[in-house]
Amino acid sequence: MEASFDNAANTYDQSFTDTLIGKAQRNSVYKILTKHLSNCKDILEVNCGTGEDAIWLAKQNFNVLATDISENMIAIGQAKNQYKNLDFAQLDINLISKTKDFGTFDLVFSNFGGLNCLSKNEIEHFFSTISNALNKKGKLSLVIMPKNTIWEQLYFMLKGKFSTALRRRKEVAIANVDGENVPTYYYNPKDIVNLAKEYFKLVEYKPIGFFVPPSYLEPFFKNKRKTFNFLFFLEKTTSNWSFLSKYSDHYIITLEKR
Repeated sequence: MEASFDNAANTYDQSFTDTLIGKAQRNSVYKILTKHLSNCKDILEVNCGTGEDAIWLAKQNFNVLATDISENMIAIGQAKNQYKNLDFAQLDINLISKTKDFGTFDLVFSNFGGLNCLSKNEIEHFFSTISNALNKKGKLSLVIMPKNTIWEQLYFMLKGKFSTALRRRKEVAIANVDGENVPTYYYNPKDIVNLAKEYFKLVEYKPIGFFVPPSYLEPFFKNKRKTFNFLFFLEKTTSNWSFLSKYSDHYIITLEKR
């Protein structure tokens, strides 16, 4: 992975984790992820950011190893950590296969587009190597950004930014994250199924953020709570409509090891 995200670490919780939109989207992820935790004991999180998801999992008594390429993200996560069943480690997911004494897990989790930093070749490599880190019938639960997000297309078209509105359809887009240019690749659910099919079979995929907007619209919605609450209500009522996944801000896809 080319980006380090160290610059984003100090403001990530303020700009996303603790926001109205961030909390709503995370709530939707947890609702769906919970269905896949019943037979889990040991969980690996990749692209863990500042550790919010790892802490949520540790609170439920899972053994969690939370990893991220960013030294600063890991430092913030470690500062929050109060759990003996939670460890943090700095790790580039492209180097998982070269990590010694890594252990095996019942579930590998990645939230909010961490895997969108991987090219097609890199994500194929990820699927081939991560299968070795999973126990029999182990699962991947991955939150990924698709190509056809309706919110983004409408928002930027209304602003007259037509090329930006369609940026997710490019082979690679460059996202500026706190001054760092990050190559970003977008994958619809069928793309992920095809890239992973040699090692994993599909369990399900569900939309995250079809009605709840992308995080950059937080300034607009934070003072419009009634409107936002109505959108969040619609989000919850349509959370099982898989066909909305490729039109949402994100989707969560769960795969099982073959």
